Amino acid sequence: MNSETAADIKRHFNVVAEGLRADIRLVIEGVAANTDGLERVETRLDRVEIRLDRVEVRLDRVEVRLEGVEVQLGGMKAEFGESKAMIRPLIPRTDA
Repeated sequence: MNSETAADIKRHFNVVAEGLRADIRLVIEGVAANTDGLERVETRLDRVEIRLDRVEVRLDRVEVRLEGVEVQLGGMKAEFGESKAMIRPLIPRTDA
C-alpha cells in the first residue's frame, strides 16, 4: 500500500469517525431529552398518586357513612313494619 492510498484511507476513516461522533452526540441529546421528559412524567404521576390516595381515604369514609345509613334504614324499615302491623287491624275493610 502506498502513502497516497494510506492517506485516502485515513481521510475516509476520519470522515466516517466524524459522522459517528455527530450521530453519537444526537443520541446523547435525545437520551437527555427523554430523561427530562420521563422525570416530568414521574413527577406528575407522583402527584396523581397522592390525589388518588386522598380520594381512596374519602371513599372509605363515604363507605362507612353509607353502611351507617343502611343500618338506620334497616331499623326504620323494621319500625315501619311494626307500625303497619299495629295500624292494619284498625282500618275497616271495604272489600266485603
